[in-house]
Amino acid sequence: MMYIQRCDLIETPCISNLTFFSIVSIAVRTYDNATTCGLVWTPNFVAYRCRTCGISPCMSLCTECFKKGNHQRHDFNMFLSQAGGACDCGDTSVMKETGFCDRHGPNKSVNKGNAPRDLMCVAEAMMPRIILRLIQHLRENSKIPGADKTAIQDADSFITMLLDFNNMGGLMRRVMTQALTNPQMYRLLNEVPHPAETEYAQYMAESKRIYDEALRSLPNPETANDDFRDSTAAGPEHLVHKTFLEELVFWTVKFEFPQKVVCLLLNMLPDVDYKEALTRAFVLHYSRISMMLEKSQDPDTLSNRVVHVSVQLFSNESLALRMTEQLNLLHIMVVSLKYMMSKILIRNTLHNSDKNFHYVVDCGKAVMKEHCYWPLVSDLNNVLSHRPVALKFMADDSLLEMWFVFLSMFQGMNVNQRELIQHVEFEPNTYYAAFSAELEASAYPMWALVSHLTDNTTAHLTRKLLTVCLASLMEWFDAINFYNPTVDDSLQVSFHLPLHRYLAVFLCQAVAKQGIMLNEVLPAPDVLHLLMMHPLRVQVSFLLHSLLPFVEDSM
Repeated sequence: MMYIQRCDLIETPCISNLTFFSIVSIAVRTYDNATTCGLVWTPNFVAYRCRTCGISPCMSLCTECFKKGNHQRHDFNMFLSQAGGACDCGDTSVMKETGFCDRHGPNKSVNKGNAPRDLMCVAEAMMPRIILRLIQHLRENSKIPGADKTAIQDADSFITMLLDFNNMGGLMRRVMTQALTNPQMYRLLNEVPHPAETEYAQYMAESKRIYDEALRSLPNPETANDDFRDSTAAGPEHLVHKTFLEELVFWTVKFEFPQKVVCLLLNMLPDVDYKEALTRAFVLHYSRISMMLEKSQDPDTLSNRVVHVSVQLFSNESLALRMTEQLNLLHIMVVSLKYMMSKILIRNTLHNSDKNFHYVVDCGKAVMKEHCYWPLVSDLNNVLSHRPVALKFMADDSLLEMWFVFLSMFQGMNVNQRELIQHVEFEPNTYYAAFSAELEASAYPMWALVSHLTDNTTAHLTRKLLTVCLASLMEWFDAINFYNPTVDDSLQVSFHLPLHRYLAVFLCQAVAKQGIMLNEVLPAPDVLHLLMMHPLRVQVSFLLHSLLPFVEDSM
């Protein structure tokens, strides 16, 4: 059972505890100097997005802040939030100050003076222990199969209390975030007291044992260790938590992002130091999130809740860049995507299947049909919208090689075989999964990268990318045993050629925008003949399909 023993804080008969709480709340709010809104909403909430004021394409505003801001004749839209979100009004890293409402922004805060020293002393002493009790509750219920939902329901009032504390304003929020991010307090309160024979010591020892067991149940993906044998670029193999916040994020991942806990984590984002700490904790557990998405019984709900958190963290350019430089965020994202797709690879059947040693994703698997990869791709597209991050992506040889290995998993997938002998009663339902995956996981990142290659200052990056892309294509030709442009298999075709698309798009960008001569980057004629064959086969198949009704009518 989850509870905090209530103590009567005042003995005056005419004032109830609730009234006293309200008086304290008003006193704390008096010293609230918060400059951002930070209102958190769940799915199906009506919000606004102003492209004129937005620095990040993911910025959003609540109705009140939008209406009180100056957005006349701006390029804005009202939308129904699918994954949830938070209001960015007042955040200069996400939107321009001209779009802030009259209550938010660094230039609109009112100096309300310093709070008395003793105003928050009780809260500062109690808050770490309140958070510890929540952590202990989550530990206790983790050992019971299927008890995650029940655990959150049992803690509903407790989490609501924490949300009420946060809503008191910046002063109380600061007390909460300091308790969550203080490593000394986390270490002190988690120590098993001596003597070990006491009831509380035994309880803490059992709590630690459950916690250690839970950590072992969520290891780093195996492919992450394969890709980075001599580094921790894909995230730590064994998790080591140093703060309550890091452990709380762990349980959030383990319990598949409970909505109430997600709201609690996001409600404190107006605290700048906390936002960076939460982002670091999120990146620390990122590779484990991909595992949870793959195994989830409700991947759609989990996907929305993951993006609800990540979009608030990765939309900040400076923060995303720091995570890239200090925690290898891009490597973790690419490795996580590779891990997810590597679990569903099958032998490719393009051309002569006996001589084809290329492996592609199985579009009939749940990962593809349920779009389990969508949150990871959405996050990658988000961070690649930041120019400094995208340039680092294209400048990193190992990262580019990994990315094109990932793209190769889609190259030639979902082969279509035309049947001439008997009628096909049921068409396979893998088309939508295949086209959606190539669009979201291949094309969207491609256009995000291209958008930053606008002049000759980045021509060297385009050359590097073209070199890696062409090398990947040659490896693919070798894997499918394709050395001659004349092949005898006109009844089959794959519409999915992301490597060809990357080569074509970046060749076009190099010549049209970056002053690179075509003969400098064009491959040899014999390679060109090989490159042309598969796109031409797609065009021929499309033409035959278009003419088929006319042929049937004439018969």
